[in-house]
Formats: sequence, C-alpha cells, structure tokens
Amino acid sequence: MKTRWLGFTGLALAAVLFAACSTEEGETTFKYYVYATEAGSGKVSAFSMKPGTGALTALSGSPFAAGAQPQSVAADPSGKYLYVANYFSDTISAYAIDAVTGVLTAVPGSPFSAGLGPYSITVEPSGKFAYVANADGDNVWPYLIDPDTGALAPYGSLAAPAGIHPSFVTADPTGKFLYVANEYSGDISAYAINAGSGELAAISGSPFATGGYPRTVVVDPSGKYAYAANSASRNVSAFTIDAVTGALAVIPGSPFAAGRNPLSIAVDPSGKFVYAGNWDSSDVSAYTIDADTGALRAVSGSPFVAGAGPSAVAVDPAGKYVYVANYWSDDISGFSYSSATGALSELASSSYAVTAGAHPSSIVVIRIEQ
Repeated sequence: MKTRWLGFTGLALAAVLFAACSTEEGETTFKYYVYATEAGSGKVSAFSMKPGTGALTALSGSPFAAGAQPQSVAADPSGKYLYVANYFSDTISAYAIDAVTGVLTAVPGSPFSAGLGPYSITVEPSGKFAYVANADGDNVWPYLIDPDTGALAPYGSLAAPAGIHPSFVTADPTGKFLYVANEYSGDISAYAINAGSGELAAISGSPFATGGYPRTVVVDPSGKYAYAANSASRNVSAFTIDAVTGALAVIPGSPFAAGRNPLSIAVDPSGKFVYAGNWDSSDVSAYTIDADTGALRAVSGSPFVAGAGPSAVAVDPAGKYVYVANYWSDDISGFSYSSATGALSELASSSYAVTAGAHPSSIVVIRIEQ
C-alpha cells in the first residue's frame, strides 16, 4: 500500500502553464478557466474566472471525476486538453475542454497507464509530448499526445531515471529542456528533449543540488532562470540556465529565504515576480526577479496571508491574479497583484470553496481564445 504524503501533496503547474483562459485583448476575446485537483475526493474542481474582478464561479458539472488521489493538473498549450496525474491509481486522466463552457469530458481511452505513483505532469510547449514524474518509480515517462483526440500513448520503454521521489516536472519555454525536482535526494534532474521522439537525455552535470526536499521547480518565461521551492530548508534555490546545454548554475545569493515548508512556486507571465506557497505558515512569499542576474528580493509586505496549508500557486496568463490552493481549508485564495511591485491584495470575494474534504493539491489557470 502506498504511503499518503500528508503535508507533501503534489503540485502542478503551480509553476503555471500558460495555455489558452474571458477578456478582450485588442480585438481578441478570451475565456479563462481555473482547475484544481481534489486529492481527498478524487475529483477536479472547475471554475470560470471573470477577467475584470478575478472572481471564480463553479462550472456546471463541477467537480469532475478523476482517479485516486489526483496530485497534479496540466493543460496543453492550445487549451484543448487537460491532464491529471492520479497518484494512488497509477493513471493519468485526460479530458477535452469545452472552449465555450470550460466543461470537461473524458478523452476516449482515459485513464491512461502511468508508472508507479505519478505525482506531477506537464506538457511541453509544442503540445506534442507530455511528461509524468513517477514518485514511487523514481523515473519520468514521456507520452505522445494525439492532436485530434488528446489521447496519450505512453512511451514506457523510454522512461528516464530520476532522483529519489521526483515530485514535480516542468519544461522550459523553448521545449528543449525538462527539469524534475527530486524531493528526497535534494536535487534537480535535467534532460534535453528530443524534438522528434520526445525521448529524454540527461544533461551533463545532472542532477543539480538544491536545498532540502525540493518540491517544485519552475522556469521563468524568458527561459533564463529556474527556481526550486525547498520545503525542508525553508528557502528557494535559484539557477541560471545555459541556453545551449540546459545546465543549471547557482545564482549568487541563492538560496533565498521563504516561509515555513514552501511546497509550491510560480513565476508571473511578465517574468518579474516569483510566488511561493508556504504550507506550514499558511502564507505566500513574494519576490521580485533581478532581470540581469535572476536573484530574488522580497516584495514589501511579504509574506501574504493565504488559507490553511497552501499546496499550489498559479498566476493567470494575463498577469493580473494569483490563486492559491489551500489543502487544509479546502478552498482557493484569490489575489490581485501589482504589476509594479508584485504585492498581493485579496480579491473582494477572496475565498472559493471546493468540495468539503477535497484537499486541493494542484491548480492551473488557462486561457482559451474565442
């Protein structure tokens, strides 16, 4: 029987995936949707987001069925498909997203097999491949995505070894590199992605050391910097990324102090700010990014109070709102943030309930062009 990692719930794109969620930008109209995995109930909560206020409204049919203890959620770049890693059932649930309503419909063949203990899933920027970090198998599985149906074809034979208990996986904005946070070995595995096959090859120097128990790793929109939330050492490791090789190098001053037990981390779409959710102190640490060095500096007023047990953080693709999934209070905190300073302000309706006992573990905001 698998051990349930209470206090160490899976995250997803809390490191935010900027797929297609409704507002107008010039002549283009978008709709925005928010999806959160419910680790306690085996479901996915779904909301529409109002662009002018950031308010969330539950979608018809929400929550939608997933597998046992879903830990991570990710969308493909087009906003057509949503994927959920189910830790206890060793499967990946796949859904088609209705562009007009945001409602989820299971993709034919879903759920799809995974390795042992799938804990995190991501889709690389081209939308051709998905990658799953299998926490109990200590490896990463690549999948080919059917562009017409969203179905997944697992390349189990191409599984790449990772560190001990890989808890989060993310691709860089170019789609050339993949990074995996290995919680128990205290490091990041780095891979080059074969653009044709999706196969992974370890980058020279990998794995790269972090602080204690890295739970999440994210890459900034420029692809120049990577950040890891270290839950045990209460800080954030910062790295530069070699544009040619994908290798990581520690940024001077790293690691940077966070709150108690930071589990999640996200970078805003402008690449100016970093947000880390602190599980034990129930707040969010906010930082500005030095554009020249990648170093972090605490935002005035940080940390900002969230709900109980923040397990995941996501920033909306338009760069206006931050949402925090709170594992113990079974809700989602909503904030607006200053584009000048990065400071968080609670939304007028700042707390959005998910199913009682749901324990939201991961959250993603997507934008779909209408």
